[in-house]
Amino acid sequence: MMCRVLSHQGQDRFIKVSRSVRIAGHSTSVRLESAFWNALEEMAAVEGLSIAKLIAALYGEALEQHDDMSNLASMLRTVCLLYQQERNAQAAIPLQPA
Repeated sequence: MMCRVLSHQGQDRFIKVSRSVRIAGHSTSVRLESAFWNALEEMAAVEGLSIAKLIAALYGEALEQHDDMSNLASMLRTVCLLYQQERNAQAAIPLQPA
């Protein structure tokens, strides 16, 4: 039996969207599904950054941690997934009484 995750999703979340961003003075284009752009917009808002600055910061962090960033789009998709997992984990922690 399938989990039916896709049955209640609109097609608009799957549309691939390309955006140009500037990283370390170089312009590049990133193509992601709109659902990932939505997650990046949310993360950027939480961090008080534009999406372009968030992506540049994530790129820099990836280079710092792993000395390589061969696929920016894959890294961003993974970051979105990890961000959502952390949010879900935090939401599952019961509040401690004061």
